[in-house]
Amino acid sequence: MSAEVKGTIIQINTREALLKRRLRRHLASLGYSRTENGELKAPGTTKEVIRQLHGPQRREIIRTQADFIEKHLPHAQHYFASGAEVNVEKICPRIERVVSGTWQANLFRIASLTWSVPVSSGFGRRLRFLVWDDSNDKLIGIFAIGDPVFNLSVRDSHIDWTVDDRALRLVNIMDAYVLGAVAPYNMLLGGKLVACIVRSVEVYESFLREYGNSEGIISKQKKRPQLLAVTTSSSMGRSSIYNRLKLGGVQYFQSLGYSGGWGHFHIPDKLFADLRDYLRENGNFSADQHEFGDGPNWRIRAIRSAMSALGFKGDVLKHGIQREVFISHLADNAITILQGGKGSPKLDSLRSVPEIGDLAVERWMVGRAERRPEFLQWQNGSLPQLIKYNARAQQLGAERAQYI
Repeated sequence: MSAEVKGTIIQINTREALLKRRLRRHLASLGYSRTENGELKAPGTTKEVIRQLHGPQRREIIRTQADFIEKHLPHAQHYFASGAEVNVEKICPRIERVVSGTWQANLFRIASLTWSVPVSSGFGRRLRFLVWDDSNDKLIGIFAIGDPVFNLSVRDSHIDWTVDDRALRLVNIMDAYVLGAVAPYNMLLGGKLVACIVRSVEVYESFLREYGNSEGIISKQKKRPQLLAVTTSSSMGRSSIYNRLKLGGVQYFQSLGYSGGWGHFHIPDKLFADLRDYLRENGNFSADQHEFGDGPNWRIRAIRSAMSALGFKGDVLKHGIQREVFISHLADNAITILQGGKGSPKLDSLRSVPEIGDLAVERWMVGRAERRPEFLQWQNGSLPQLIKYNARAQQLGAERAQYI
């Protein structure tokens, strides 16, 4: 064997060793340990632990978006209400579709940074919305729906789908990958209001206008999709927002059970980029299969390929944090159509955003304001501190350096 070949082998082995060491240190810093069979064991499932596990991901997002925040936060801050600007009995929600490259898109992005758990960017088909309070022209919250994951057992069992059924009719389902209220509306159970708005006439019609005559990216066929149902999941395990979510006798979301605790949120972007470089150097093209048509799970495939090449035991993608999964049927006969592929949606129970707002204000928000008047103390001038506080709070307890 030539000296040049030996040198190349040594370099490859050194890179592999460094990657393994970095990954082990990172997982240990989050509090993960390993079971006897090599599987990851999460340090717990409480909300505080979940925030801690998301800490590196969120800190990386704040770091990479620092210039954007500095540039756009001053303008966005005006659209966040102080508590004294909210007249709870007069709250009147309205949704606005977000278009890329606009100030509304910047506002959506700033709002998403106020939450302690980072939000997804979504993939494939996407519709983003701002939820405004027309009584004061302030922001209540945001939500976005996008293509759902292909494999979700609790959803498929609920619908009673075969594999072929799912392939044909998943196009009629979207997933709410971003959903929540911002301060001070989140203190008034505004998250429940935003969740109910997902099941509204306006959202149904927005989807129909945008995608009702679209062609499938992969299939290249016109399936004429209709928005029959929307799924979502709680980022904090069991949800206090979606459970028993009913208004005026209509159920807006129902629980389907829990996810299997799989995903990639605990692998930060910088480490993922290095894993992709490693795959490229070894001639593995899964590192770059992320264009539309390659499917939504390319990141999972790339991580799994890298872990296999590095010789890791167990599956690093099984992070152990289960999320409660919910579904909202926009059509009263959604299940029938999703099962058989035939029929016209019955939308008799679908309400408009203002109608939902009236019901939500009476059902939840007025009573909450009376019981918890501290929302009045919130000042929109605290928004910069909120974003920085969340980033700093998640750093605590997330930097223990030890090997798994």
